[in-house]
Amino acid sequence: MPPAGSVSKSGRRSRAPLLAVCTGYFMVILDVTIINVAVPVVGRELSASVTGIQWITDAYTLVFAGFLMTGGALGDRLGNRRVFCSGVVVFTVSSAACAFAPNARFLIASRLVEGLGAALIVPGSLALLQQAYPAPAARSRAFGLWGSMAGIAASAGPLLGGLLVSTVGWRWVFLINLPVGAACLALTLRHVSRSPRDADRAL
Repeated sequence: MPPAGSVSKSGRRSRAPLLAVCTGYFMVILDVTIINVAVPVVGRELSASVTGIQWITDAYTLVFAGFLMTGGALGDRLGNRRVFCSGVVVFTVSSAACAFAPNARFLIASRLVEGLGAALIVPGSLALLQQAYPAPAARSRAFGLWGSMAGIAASAGPLLGGLLVSTVGWRWVFLINLPVGAACLALTLRHVSRSPRDADRAL
């Protein structure tokens, strides 16, 4: 029987892939709702039109939904960990661009790219969980926690957005993604194994 310390260490390692994947998924879903509270302030400060304000909120979800299938196919073809990490990088960098946007057009363009990053993250997150937890019971628990992240992030978005806008300003709605994205990338590279590739997978 292994010492208690080694069991505890092994348990922590087994939870690390779940933490990495769920961090990325949480960040993606959070950005769907966190912007809603900030939009009036953003529109006023960047002198955005009504149409511009609509695009600030919708550009992200439009590209996110439109490229989900492509993100999944790319994960199969190039390796899910590689595509997931690429999505995290794209998402984090575009979040920084959103935070420092000088005008509404730049912000909308950055939100479009941010949505593309999200579309690369989400399909790979499920595939990485399936890869990391082959045992049915462990996989079911991991999928259950992954699914709960959507509800938690969606409900936390307006609350967190309101807090940030009223204290440090609307740009922090996007800046908050930088440390979260960096942590997600570091955890994934360290604790998630490389994924197999299917070069014949159609895009």
